[in-house]
Amino acid sequence: MPAPPRAVIGAPSTTSLSGRLWRVAQPPAHAAARLAHSLGVPELLGRILAARGITADAAPGFLAPTLRAMLPDPSCLTDMDRLAARLAQAVIAQQTVGIFGDYDVDGACATTLLADLLAGLGCPVLTHVPDRMTEGYGPNPPALAALVGNGARLVVCVDCGTSANAALASLAGQADCVVLDHHLSPHRPAAVAAIVNPNTPPDQSGLGQLCATGLVFMAGIALLRALRAAGWFATRPEPDLLATLDLVALATVCDMMPLTGLNRAFVAQGLKIMAANKRPGLAALLHLGQAKLPPSTATCGFVLGPRINAGGRIAAPDLGVKLLRAQNPAEADGLAALLDSINRQRQTVEADMQHAAMAQASAQHAAGHAVLLVAASQWHPGVVGIVAGRLKEKFNRPACVAALADGIARGSGRSVPGFDLGAAILAARDAGLLLSGGGHAMACGFAVAESKLPALRAFLDTALAGAAALPAQPPLDIDAILPAEAATLDTAAALARLEPFGPANPEPVLAMPRMTIAYAQTIGRDGTTIRLGLISEAGTRLQAIAFRAANSPLGEALLARATPLTLAGNFRAETYNNQPRATFSVLDAAIA
Repeated sequence: MPAPPRAVIGAPSTTSLSGRLWRVAQPPAHAAARLAHSLGVPELLGRILAARGITADAAPGFLAPTLRAMLPDPSCLTDMDRLAARLAQAVIAQQTVGIFGDYDVDGACATTLLADLLAGLGCPVLTHVPDRMTEGYGPNPPALAALVGNGARLVVCVDCGTSANAALASLAGQADCVVLDHHLSPHRPAAVAAIVNPNTPPDQSGLGQLCATGLVFMAGIALLRALRAAGWFATRPEPDLLATLDLVALATVCDMMPLTGLNRAFVAQGLKIMAANKRPGLAALLHLGQAKLPPSTATCGFVLGPRINAGGRIAAPDLGVKLLRAQNPAEADGLAALLDSINRQRQTVEADMQHAAMAQASAQHAAGHAVLLVAASQWHPGVVGIVAGRLKEKFNRPACVAALADGIARGSGRSVPGFDLGAAILAARDAGLLLSGGGHAMACGFAVAESKLPALRAFLDTALAGAAALPAQPPLDIDAILPAEAATLDTAAALARLEPFGPANPEPVLAMPRMTIAYAQTIGRDGTTIRLGLISEAGTRLQAIAFRAANSPLGEALLARATPLTLAGNFRAETYNNQPRATFSVLDAAIA
């Protein structure tokens, strides 16, 4: 069911201190009231559910997602039964299995889940994560030959492999190969025994929103079912596959998959597993990052993900897998500390690149390009994706960033909703512009001859021409109006039922009308965060905070205590001095 329309408020120049258009959701009043009544929840929650197109029938499952209700039969995925049968054959024969994974969080989690599952079933397991600098993305013949040379009779590619037919063909006559991947491709590699990819024809499972780790979990279900049918567990205990949902949750969040349907159940249940702190590697990172428990999607995206990714970006690519597979707490602590140090190095490298990339992107944006494509020879290929994300956020355009070396531009891209960058990159590859390329709607990777960068820019501008009409700042979608008198801990608890938050289910943005600022002060290490005291016209007091706002028109207005203001932001409960309190996190403001 499509979400109801939103009413547009004002013009960017006069309405928002951040220069953004505010769009307030306008769900049918009767639908919101009916939802609130049938669910026994506050009207505010009913209004938000209605605005997001959640029906009365779907709402209970949305608010309390379970695998029992959401999990489909893995056999709905093309080739899943064939893949599970080959994995079962390896287990029964105790064959050595080589796992070739990607170097990001999803690749590390998928590799870890499958490796631990097969090792627990008695298979000798080898893993390989390619070096971004020397090997690039995806399977390559030398690495595959090394797995076979070390005894692998089955090679499993996870989070990669769909576009690697030539490399996988090198295994012919030496080892079987199967693929578990989710990257877009119009073609299926012929040189494999099975490929499970819901984003490749002829699959019609409708599970294209799953990350690779989610697909590995589905393969685990199919494998255990095949082994059960073969009597393998007659004298052996079955492994607890549900205990691996922490990995599925982490990968789903970090790969920016939509948090609806099955993914919502994966993440909701996986965060509960993560909260038990039973995986030493994640426990070490949570402690190191001073993350509050229970963990949330923000914990995954801002504490765990960047550190696990750091190894694959600028150091040893297999550090993430080593951390996640670590069983000894002391080993996990050491690996976590190493990844934290590497992540700090990554931040320095990123900061050095970002200024120059912003300058190039600003000129292209001013020239009216639909897609920003920037490149330079001194940039590190390990952080181009992060910088592309920064450009996308700054200019509200699809953005690609490439590092030049030896006449080749190797890059990554990030997109905005409604513009499928992965499909555009695949079309450029099929048109002969790229040496390699792939991805999905919101992200891509590519390699192109430096001489063809202008042609690629022109191709992407044409393919995603509609992005040229996007405003410089994306609109701010307001889910509902929150009167200050309703800003209570009970209301915060009701809103928390909408978690987990992420793509396709963002944290609600609420508007609080005509608030006076009682006090405002900068806090934090860099002094850019502002803590506020608010008072409504009726005298209701509320604590608020505005992160990284001080050096902006919004921050200037808050610090000047310009009144009255209508504030837009997130409303949630937080713990301060071991006491819960309601807090409004300010994202934007408008002169009331």
